[in-house]
Amino acid sequence: MRDSQSYGDGIAVVTVTYSPGRTLDRFLETLPKATDRQLRVVLADNGSTDGAPERAAERPGVELVRMSGNLGYGSAANRGIAELDEDIGWVVVSNPDVEWGAGSLDELLAAAERWPRGGAFGPLIREPDGGVYPSARLLPSLGRGAGHALLGGVWPGNPFSRAYLRSTESSAERTAGWLSGSCLLLRRTALDSVTGFDPRYFMYFEDVDLGDRLARAGWLNVYAPDSEVVHIGGHATARSSGRMLTEHHRSAYRYLADRYSGPALAPLRLALRGALGARARIARRR
Repeated sequence: MRDSQSYGDGIAVVTVTYSPGRTLDRFLETLPKATDRQLRVVLADNGSTDGAPERAAERPGVELVRMSGNLGYGSAANRGIAELDEDIGWVVVSNPDVEWGAGSLDELLAAAERWPRGGAFGPLIREPDGGVYPSARLLPSLGRGAGHALLGGVWPGNPFSRAYLRSTESSAERTAGWLSGSCLLLRRTALDSVTGFDPRYFMYFEDVDLGDRLARAGWLNVYAPDSEVVHIGGHATARSSGRMLTEHHRSAYRYLADRYSGPALAPLRLALRGALGARARIARRR
């Protein structure tokens, strides 16, 4: 494992915006209590029309970087990261609808000190009602994925979902297959080693794919629950829920097709495409 670039120990926050509304204000208002360190904030904007990113960019230390259109989450994050100087060695990639807990970013940085092979670090993510979102999971497999997809909606406690979500495990600091991209601290050299997020994912599974590729490159994905944030969720996607369902299933197919590639597995990929397409159609009707 070789560092692709030498960086300083500075830290920046890149948040991907798409008409985020007032959630962006709360994001920026709570961010100062997350760390005592000086931060640079980059808004990677995918074509907002509500004026929220422009208003936010009037704050000190906040920079607006406009995309050419709605490039998707991973591509916009990559563009935002590319704007950073070489003194930035740590990058937080986050949704704009996150509220930061006191010391949450400092706790992630402390975990990075304990895990020198860690490439990605994720906090404990709470739902608005106080519940804990399962943000540190195993990588999907055909067996776990099929069981979770078929049974998760009607039997949430089924063994496939429990195994995939790791919902029965303690909240101790540990490694994971992947971490939720809604709030993620990344070692920039680790991100460079896998060339960032895969731009083929418009939305969903870009974090699963990143966690898998980081692990394959020799890095660890570390869940650090001493750090807590709240993810309000749903502001941007609620306006286009039908498209988001389609994108979710499309990304799931892309992820699995990449991992089950080759001519011999073409029938399996065809079956996966058909099953995921049917599931998406059922979900949209519901």
